[in-house]
Amino acid sequence: MKKKVIVAMSGGVDSSVTAALLKEQDYEVEGMTMRLWKEDPGGAASGPGCRIPDHAGDARRVAEALDIPFTLVDMSDAFYDRIVKPFCDAYLAGQTPNPCVICNQTLKFGLLLEAALEKGADYLATGHYARILKDGERYSLVKAVNHRKDQSYFLFTLSQRQLSRVLFPLGEMTKEDVRGQARRLNLPVAQKSESQDICFIPDGDYVSFLERQGGQASEGNIVHVSGKVVGRHQGTYRYTIGQRRGLGIAWPEPLYVVRIDAPSSTVYVGERHHLAVDTLTLREVCWNIPEPGGPLEARCRIRYRHQEAPAVILPGENRTATVRFSDPQQGVTPGQAAVFYQGDRVLGGGWIA
Repeated sequence: MKKKVIVAMSGGVDSSVTAALLKEQDYEVEGMTMRLWKEDPGGAASGPGCRIPDHAGDARRVAEALDIPFTLVDMSDAFYDRIVKPFCDAYLAGQTPNPCVICNQTLKFGLLLEAALEKGADYLATGHYARILKDGERYSLVKAVNHRKDQSYFLFTLSQRQLSRVLFPLGEMTKEDVRGQARRLNLPVAQKSESQDICFIPDGDYVSFLERQGGQASEGNIVHVSGKVVGRHQGTYRYTIGQRRGLGIAWPEPLYVVRIDAPSSTVYVGERHHLAVDTLTLREVCWNIPEPGGPLEARCRIRYRHQEAPAVILPGENRTATVRFSDPQQGVTPGQAAVFYQGDRVLGGGWIA
């Protein structure tokens, strides 16, 4: 019997090519799209205080072109409760969250995977650029062959059970390969541009989005690490660690945001060297390998575009860990994910506390 695969279709090129390739490989393929926002009377997707493009229409057109069944699953309430609201809460608490990792963890490979299995699927497939390798009875999450497009950083939370039920057909391909396949297959989205922003903030204007969600402009001081008050701000959520532009401060050297204290409504700034950190702590650590019983040498990535740096990982109690870098790293930001690698293999990761 054919293996049944449900493809998480976003309406983009990657997931569309994923569905087409799996059909060519003789899987029984169905498309499934998460509706993340309620529809307004005009038919455009909208969420509380914002509007985003409705990609479900593109996904449905691709499914029709491929002649595969298609299902639209309403996850708008879960998306707001589990992704959007925690994102806003974290920002207002002085952190810089990464909602894409949480969405993968709780929605795409959580609720959507369970929905796929309930429909009798053997696998859920997505258009992520990553690979899953099996060694004996254990599954490993591995970087995509094309490191420039690799998305393993966003997938570090996947459990052994999830990895055993997931397919990443694009893990061996480049973006150019995928575009070429889309043209060969004459897919309706072959020329569709790639999204670069968080899906619920398509214009990238975090500040306006947070204010529409109820964020209050609470004034406070901008303080140099020396203790000198050097300015005022209109809300800590307007700043992120490492930010240089838009501070409006006259100072002999360029200043950067080095710490945000939301409870006291204080933004701390300092010269570039004040961004350097050699140790950080993590919460909610997930391991893709058996949890080490002691220090582990690895390379650690502290944000998506960060070049992994040599470090020693010390597992702690209650899913915590301490990361000690060989050389200080700049831009360590509470709320972001830190992911551990050995070569191309993901060992695990956690959230910077």
